[in-house]
Amino acid sequence: MEQTSLSVYVKAMRKKYNLTQVDLSEKSGVGLRFVRELEQGKQTLRLDKVNQILNLFGSEVGVVPMKNDNV
Repeated sequence: MEQTSLSVYVKAMRKKYNLTQVDLSEKSGVGLRFVRELEQGKQTLRLDKVNQILNLFGSEVGVVPMKNDNV
């Protein structure tokens, strides 16, 4: 399965459903600034807020096994 960055995924899904960043902010209950930072690829984000957005698209952040076992 191809990996897609979170920012690319959210932006693509927002556009797929014809939502503006303001629409996404209002529908998900997070601030507009957070939506903008997420789509710009900010490295540190609150996971609960990320999941509020992803829930609109039937997704959530979860643990994904890495290919390289470093443990």
